[in-house]
Amino acid sequence: MTGRVAGKTALVTGGASGIGQATVRLFAAEGASVIVADINEAAGAEVAEEVGGAFLPLDVSSEVAWIKTMERIAALHPCLDILVNNAGISPHDTIEDFELETWRHVHSVVSESVALGCKHGLGLLRRSRASAIVNLSSVAGMIGASNYASYGSAKAGVRNLTKSVAMLCAQRGYPIRANSVHPGSIDTPILDADKEKYGERAITAREKSIPLGRLGRAEEVANAILFLASDEASFITGTELIVDGGYTAR
Repeated sequence: MTGRVAGKTALVTGGASGIGQATVRLFAAEGASVIVADINEAAGAEVAEEVGGAFLPLDVSSEVAWIKTMERIAALHPCLDILVNNAGISPHDTIEDFELETWRHVHSVVSESVALGCKHGLGLLRRSRASAIVNLSSVAGMIGASNYASYGSAKAGVRNLTKSVAMLCAQRGYPIRANSVHPGSIDTPILDADKEKYGERAITAREKSIPLGRLGRAEEVANAILFLASDEASFITGTELIVDGGYTAR
């Protein structure tokens, strides 16, 4: 089989829906052996079966779960070529009304999970000839958003952490590149909270704020992830790729 990631083994967290699901499908179509990881076991297993991949249940906020996941992958594959840290949640809060328990939970799922994935994935990634980490951040991790205090803070952490990982791997001679992808408003289930709370006017307002005049599609973000994960990006590490329809260019 030929393809942009043919012969590579890829782990995608949060692969049961949204951007993760689109990435799983694209990777599989481009020849990768894909491992779908998600806390939603039924949906995750269904996606894995669809693409002929494997499913592993994973609570990304648990270090024990990460260790066990890497042990299971090591038992089945000689190495890991691609790690996509995509799983996350996106609640609304402000600096005036956030609850500390929620703040900690968001950082655990959005930011700490990426650190754990990188920490425990490096061993298998180092066995590859040329491997890549792609961490999903957000434009909310680059600019201020009053109603995304905890989420924006956590995503900003992902952006900087990715650079730290990239520098470590380069300095130690590991065959691992690390980059982050920063989606803007993408039409995925994560926007359902906005629709439920504010109605369709929230979506219309988002569309008007985007220079290209529409929401992005999950497949468009998956294309960016595929590029960074492939050997086409062999001289790209420690940087970010923004997929936002021009929102942050204004």
